[in-house]
Amino acid sequence: MPSANPRINVVCEKPLYGAIAEIAARDGASLSSVAHDLLLESLELREDIALAKVADKRAVGFDRTTSLTAEQVFG
Repeated sequence: MPSANPRINVVCEKPLYGAIAEIAARDGASLSSVAHDLLLESLELREDIALAKVADKRAVGFDRTTSLTAEQVFG
């Protein structure tokens, strides 16, 4: 059944292909779905790292004496 979703062709080294194929076989999934899931996980991890960097920068300049409480913000 054709998919309306865009496609990406990826060239992998044999060990990487083998690892993905092993996961697919173990999980009873297709290579494509495993690659898709791994890409999503990778993007989520990169997002987490980027947000952690923002949080670290904010934490350095945080001054509890001038901050607002949740009660003050949300009533």
